[in-house]
Order: sequence, then structure tokens, then C-alpha cells
Amino acid sequence: MSHGVCGMLVAVAWVGSCVHSLTRIFQALSLPFCGPNVMDHYMCDLKPLLKLACADTYVTNLLLVSNSGAICTESFVMLMVSYVIILYSLRNHSAEGRKKALSTCISHITVVILFFGPCIFIYTRPATTFSMDKMITVFYTIGTPLLNPLIYTPRNAEVKNAMRMLWSKTLIPDDQR
Repeated sequence: MSHGVCGMLVAVAWVGSCVHSLTRIFQALSLPFCGPNVMDHYMCDLKPLLKLACADTYVTNLLLVSNSGAICTESFVMLMVSYVIILYSLRNHSAEGRKKALSTCISHITVVILFFGPCIFIYTRPATTFSMDKMITVFYTIGTPLLNPLIYTPRNAEVKNAMRMLWSKTLIPDDQR
């Protein structure tokens, strides 16, 4: 990948995320609020914020689903297609190269599914609220980043050796060696 293509991809990501964020901010600012100002949610997100609005939020919710839902789904599909292309291209490589690339891809695919699965569930459905929404939000905002080290570090040879040594010391006490 050339520096120009890399720079263009970074610029598109920045501009796209800014446009996405600004549309959500303007959607929230355009809503009239009255009554209680306490959300039944762990973070201030537009979907639970719509419940506090005093106006009809049908159009705003449609925009939210079409904007955020589409971005989540399109990003997920593009990532999965790229992994399929990578895995397909491995058929001409050595067994060792395939094993190493497959190990890396499986780790990445796991993280992508753990992050985008809940996001797609939350943002691609209409304004219905389920009791599990808060827990799903906690999972994709806190759970996935906490699981990253557990998913990626076992691939490291030094970590594998340290874990083997730790397990052997734990399973076979020093006085029995």
C-alpha cells in the first residue's frame, strides 16, 4: 500500500466519522426536551435520549437506524469480505504461512464479531427497547476491549512459554520435582 492510498484511507475515515458524529449531535440538539432528564442507560447515546424527547421521534429514529445501523453493518460486511479475500489468497502459500495467517485472521475475526455483532443488534432495529440493551452496550464498550488481550496474547510465543512455565509450576509443586 502506498503512502498516498494510506493517507486517503485515513482522511476518508476521519471525514466519515466527523460527518457521522455531527449528524448525531445535530439530531440530538434539534429535539425538544421536557420533563425528566434522567436516562435509564449507562451512557448518553442517541437511542435512549430519544425517549426523553417531547416530540415525535419517528423520523429521528429512522435517520439513526439508517445512519448508525448502515455504518455498523457496512463496516462489518467490508471487514468480513476482506478476510474472505485474505483467506482465499492463502491457498497458494505454504502450510506454515497458511497456519500463521489463519491464526492472525481468526483472532481478528473474533474481535470483529464480538464488537460489531452487538453494535449491529443495537443500531439496526427500530425504536424498541429491550431489557438486555444496557448489558449489550456494556459488552461492546467495555467487554470487547477487555477481551482483546486474552484473544491476541496467546498467539505470542513468549507468552505461550511463560504460560506453560506458570502452569507447570502450579500443577507440579516445587517439593515434588
